[in-house]
Amino acid sequence: MGSEPLLSVRNVSKKFGGVLALSGVSLDVFTGDIVGIIGPNGSGKTTLVNAITGFIQADTGAVHFKGKDITNWKPHKIAALGLTRTFQVMRPYFSLPAYKNLIVPLFSPRARKTGGWRGGGKMGSRDTVAVDILEEIGFERDSYVPFKMASSLPTGYLKRLELARCLALRPEIIICDEVFSGLSMSEMASMVPLIEKLQMEGITLIMVEHRLRELFRLAGRVVVLNFGCKIAEGTSEEVMEYPEVKEAYFGSEEVYDYV
Repeated sequence: MGSEPLLSVRNVSKKFGGVLALSGVSLDVFTGDIVGIIGPNGSGKTTLVNAITGFIQADTGAVHFKGKDITNWKPHKIAALGLTRTFQVMRPYFSLPAYKNLIVPLFSPRARKTGGWRGGGKMGSRDTVAVDILEEIGFERDSYVPFKMASSLPTGYLKRLELARCLALRPEIIICDEVFSGLSMSEMASMVPLIEKLQMEGITLIMVEHRLRELFRLAGRVVVLNFGCKIAEGTSEEVMEYPEVKEAYFGSEEVYDYV
């Protein structure tokens, strides 16, 4: 962990009409971290991710990435800096084969600048890189799966495709929004070492999750939101001892089934 945060969020607030979705939320993420963001439904988790990545504009507060103020930047400019995200509701190009979903990010200036594509101008080389990335995140290279239409892929592969599209940009941070959601127990078991592998390869991760058992195996630090406010931060063991966290999760399936 470096002395300066890779990502710094300071006092970010957001209202939708009369509803305060975020209220002065702050957090720091350091290089190499896996940080979990948890909270009951409607606590502001995805709103926070959207504010960080430019999909909504914060009303107040600031977001800094690598020391640069990126508050309310456009999403594509934020991604070009190396801050990427997956979506809870997957958004592939359903009418394209899985590997072709990676061609767009592989064409990006960031991918070329950072060496994400070394194809030398040949489309076939880009296709090869795309299949290589899919293999890295769990697609079987010698099967037909990378070449199937995205619309025909089950949820487990679509979740991995979301990660692959991030990896094509050679990111420094990936924000994973509910990456375990909708997966079977075996799919979740195989996703955990994949996340660990990404961390070992130098990628910093922020994970928004309801599946606490799997998240707590991975995250070194956890931030808890409720009603748009940060109510706790620490290790998984520490945050679950906060009275406010116990109250927020009282009787919830997440605590009793997944912790």
